[in-house]
Amino acid sequence: MSAPGRVEAAPGEAGPGKAASGEAAPGEAPGEAMLPARAAVRLVAGREIIARGRTKIFAVNTLVMVVGVVALVVILHFTGGSSGSSATVGVTPAAAGLSRSLVGTGQALGTEITIRPVADTASGEAAVRDGDLDALIIGSAGDGRRIDVVVHRDLGDDLLPALTALARQTALDTEIGRLGADPVTVDDAVARAGVSVTSLDGARSDRTPRIVLGIVSGVLVYFSLVIYGQVVATSVVEEKASRIVELLLSTIRPWQLMAGKIIGVGTMAIGQLAVVGAIGLATALGTGELDLPASLALGAVAYALLWFVLGFFTFALLFAAAGALVSRQEDIGSVSAPLMTAIIIPYVIGVSTLPGNPDGLLAKVLSMVPLCSVTLMPMRAALGVPGWQVAIALAGTLVTLGLLVAATGRVYGNAVLRTGTRIRVGDALRAA
Repeated sequence: MSAPGRVEAAPGEAGPGKAASGEAAPGEAPGEAMLPARAAVRLVAGREIIARGRTKIFAVNTLVMVVGVVALVVILHFTGGSSGSSATVGVTPAAAGLSRSLVGTGQALGTEITIRPVADTASGEAAVRDGDLDALIIGSAGDGRRIDVVVHRDLGDDLLPALTALARQTALDTEIGRLGADPVTVDDAVARAGVSVTSLDGARSDRTPRIVLGIVSGVLVYFSLVIYGQVVATSVVEEKASRIVELLLSTIRPWQLMAGKIIGVGTMAIGQLAVVGAIGLATALGTGELDLPASLALGAVAYALLWFVLGFFTFALLFAAAGALVSRQEDIGSVSAPLMTAIIIPYVIGVSTLPGNPDGLLAKVLSMVPLCSVTLMPMRAALGVPGWQVAIALAGTLVTLGLLVAATGRVYGNAVLRTGTRIRVGDALRAA
């Protein structure tokens, strides 16, 4: 009787992994010539590209990603154009003299204040109740130390600093006038006063668009890894459940099948990511939302593609090996859950910490750790990363990739022909 989940060799054939001289190798039918390795990998990769490229799911996914990126850029363009806050303030004829000073004070504090004259206090209060005005300035006290303002509920954090500064300026002007000086001359001198800043590390006025570019690059890499990692695992299980893999392995070896599958799916994924990235970048540059040199933006996209290629092949090997451990589609989730966690955690850390703290220690360290670097390093790259950190991340990823080629190839080769219950990783690593 055969062991559970194991395919026994027929009489006269070599057992799995024990092909004798003149007998078939694992997955190879007796007497049939095996295809050359390069031709076999090329045929499998071409089959995957044609099969995946013709599906409606691929077209829909590409369209959804393009629409999502373009919509995000357009929304940011129309809603995020102003970095400060805004408010509409009504002024009565008695307070008209404060309008110009209030607008200037608001600009200095980062609040765009729009002045709307009203005929009288009653009509202004009605506009405040209706929500047409954020506040109504009735006038200032005779001593110049207080400004009378009417609001619906509270003044808010946007207007309070501006009106407080205006009240203090008005009081200062009153005192200057009492001392015999010209308030206008003093105000002009105050307006010209400023702060001279010398940055030891150089000014980074483009920090915000760099962060946005980095986050978008990380998001695209993350979703592509999640989607196509599952595609690889699903494809392996489909062929295993339908027994097609047994026919395929009669003319090619297991590692050739796995390599061709990963290369084919990877080619589709890289092409899709390049198209989405190019369209999103063109939209951002065209609308002016991405206020960066085109060369820098293109470099960030190319860097994201590089890390996606490394990340895809790293995780695709793991997803292919995970898919070979099960024989049913329902079991894919259980074997791929640890891999999904390894993708999600660095991504969440990146999108949650980099916008507020781009130089944070946690993201910096994890971006140099294999498996984490493929999602975090593209995000940090847009902000500028020291060369030694990139070198450490690349070296660690390449070493990990080399180790995974041997380990996952062994798991896949020993497990892909075994059906039944889920196979343990330890059992799959051991020769059959």
